[in-house]
Amino acid sequence: MGSGTTLVEAKLLNRNAIGVDINLQSVSISETNLQFQCETKSKICMRKANAADLDFIKDSSIDFICTHPPYADIIKYSQDIEGDISLLTYEDFLKEMIPVAQESYRVLKKGKRCAVMIGDMRKRGKVVPLGFRVMDRFLQAGFAIEEIIIKKQHHCRSTKYWEKQNNNFLLLEHEYIFVFQK
Repeated sequence: MGSGTTLVEAKLLNRNAIGVDINLQSVSISETNLQFQCETKSKICMRKANAADLDFIKDSSIDFICTHPPYADIIKYSQDIEGDISLLTYEDFLKEMIPVAQESYRVLKKGKRCAVMIGDMRKRGKVVPLGFRVMDRFLQAGFAIEEIIIKKQHHCRSTKYWEKQNNNFLLLEHEYIFVFQK
């Protein structure tokens, strides 16, 4: 759930939501970000948990999934949390996305949607198509792809860093939002 942005929007839109993150710090930050008053009857639940094991959620009980996993080990979100996929190499990350896709499929209601936002990586000057490889994991879990949205990134804090790394040449300036349907 990261910092809880999606949960904040759910609260503002009067929707029920469940936020899951393996990092207790993210749960704490999200709790803080949700401490505002607005007229809502929504129920927002947060839980320290692994998206690969959502055993606390019943089969076919969720209307919409919105997820933005880390891009393997590009940015490490913890030092040593067991199950933190931001600590994994590209290949190990892709292996761990299989149970995440399977659990997403299991908890989602038939006909409902799952949106996954993810981008690609660059290793040793070459593009590594992380986004499409993750998309494939969700297709293998049984989802059908309904839409591929390309989101151009503007004014990111890390832009200067990546410009320097790539000599201003062929920056990866987009992420994908894959919209799947069960």
